[in-house]
Amino acid sequence: MVQGYSEDSIRTLDWKEHIRKRPGMYIGKLGDGSAADDGIYVLLKEVIDNSVDEFMMGNGKKIDIHVSDLRISVRDYGRGIPLGKLLDVAARMNTGAKYDSKAFKKSVGLNGVGIKAVNALSAAFSIKSVRDGKIKVIDFSKGDVVNESDESLTEEPNGTTVVFTPDEEIFRTYHYIDEYVIAMLKNYTYLNAGLVINYNGEKYVSKNGLYDLLNENIGQEPLYPIIHLKGEDIESAITHGNQYGEDYYSFVNGQHTVQGGTHLAAFREALIKTIRDFYKKEFEASDIRASIVAAISIKVEEPVFESQTKTKLGSRDISPDGMSVRNFVMNFIQKELGNYLHKNPQTADVLLRRIQESERERKAISGIQKLAKQRAKKVSLHNKKLRDCRLHYNTNHENKENSSIFITEGDSASGSITKSRDVNSQAVFSLRGKPLNSYGLTKKIVYENEEFNLLQAALNIEEGIDELRYNKVIIATDADVDGMHIRLLLITFFLQFFPELIRRGHLYILQTPLFRVRNKKRTEYCYSEQERDVAVKLLASGVEITRFKGLGEISPDEFKNFIGEQIRLDPVILNKNESIVEMLEFYMGKNTPDRQDFIIGNLHVEKDEI
Repeated sequence: MVQGYSEDSIRTLDWKEHIRKRPGMYIGKLGDGSAADDGIYVLLKEVIDNSVDEFMMGNGKKIDIHVSDLRISVRDYGRGIPLGKLLDVAARMNTGAKYDSKAFKKSVGLNGVGIKAVNALSAAFSIKSVRDGKIKVIDFSKGDVVNESDESLTEEPNGTTVVFTPDEEIFRTYHYIDEYVIAMLKNYTYLNAGLVINYNGEKYVSKNGLYDLLNENIGQEPLYPIIHLKGEDIESAITHGNQYGEDYYSFVNGQHTVQGGTHLAAFREALIKTIRDFYKKEFEASDIRASIVAAISIKVEEPVFESQTKTKLGSRDISPDGMSVRNFVMNFIQKELGNYLHKNPQTADVLLRRIQESERERKAISGIQKLAKQRAKKVSLHNKKLRDCRLHYNTNHENKENSSIFITEGDSASGSITKSRDVNSQAVFSLRGKPLNSYGLTKKIVYENEEFNLLQAALNIEEGIDELRYNKVIIATDADVDGMHIRLLLITFFLQFFPELIRRGHLYILQTPLFRVRNKKRTEYCYSEQERDVAVKLLASGVEITRFKGLGEISPDEFKNFIGEQIRLDPVILNKNESIVEMLEFYMGKNTPDRQDFIIGNLHVEKDEI
């Protein structure tokens, strides 16, 4: 008998207690807003999903969204929730109209959980429904009702309004990043032609669906006009660029399946087969997909996702007659893409030349690649350059989500991080000196340059980022000129050869404190001069101020405070409107006078330190 295990040990949690105790089951990881898949964005998405489902059913053409001081408001102009069921919809698990396939056919939300999770995880949550001239409002705090109005008459248009503030007890210090929110909202418009989303005074709408998505996100002139294919319950857009890597956007019922799933796997398979059949040549799959930018969207009745956050499709069947997702996508792509290439020989010729170019480059570096892999083994990568962590990432996706690797420079800095890290989930890769400026170089350099070769092997991205071993790749350098230069060179390397690592939100910058302010009773770590000044006033007397000049000056015991639960990370975000080629050319090319003028024009002189 297990000690202390009795009938008193077993308890039943009510709906809100369970959500608050196990939030990860409902919204994935919590996070602080620095990653696009952090929980605060899932909360927003769950509310918007309901409004978009109303639009998909032909009710309401716009959604008003406002984010201010961590307070979020979402207002749609659909039918409005039946007033008598408003409480149940917001606070009773497994309640919703989406169980009725006649009311919501092919909707995003299916299990009646999402809006309840938002309610339970919010310090304040209000839901208002306007329906046929009547209005009702219910206010909650952490899932508990604090006020429920009676039904009353109103002249407001039909629709539902949800206002909520995520609970700092659950999410601690958090912030919404505009770029992440806007990217999410734009995806909704691409997938729902004609839907107008007003966000903090800006209007977002799309007329051409996935064509608009690719046109805006490709970041350069495509090699050939975007191939836009549409059918019943399926849409795709395809083109190629000159960048390295592959870039895919996949969706199911309007949900951005960032981890892909059965539909994306089928799309990639269909693409290879169609092109091989059209050109009557067994091209390598990697040569066909090199530099591709593509999007696939399907609509499925009652889709099965692999988690509540709906980031990966697990469904195999798509229709009552049992057609599989794979066959549905394969049939569509083979027929429509094949027809397009036959009707557009100029595009077919450009595509062929791109595939042949990829083939030539692959063959040119194949020998070097083989030698580089052998060299990586000989230098005992895992002992000399990489202090790995204990999780087995390739076999456990959940562990991978919690994993990170710090890329740092110098023995003292890497030593401090290595001694301070969580050995279960945090790895450290040590650079030797400054990396090479890789701008304008070919991928051959990845294998010929020892540092880049070993870094690529450590991340396990030789064949692309699908097998990336760590969810977060964190650049950890000193906050001085040399550290900034190393940071810039590393970002250049990833932009040049592995841009999808950044596009998919895996690259971060570690923020470490610039000052330690303390007296005999208390210690404050400050990340800016402003924080330092506040700390000095707070501690009042007997204050000692230390300025950290480098990571190596911070003791391992102190470093634990900066890479643990309170870690501060700045995501490296790629501006969708900015071309990678043009950006690298300006910042890393040979146009020194232009950069000098830019630096002088944007020079910011800090005030003297205390």
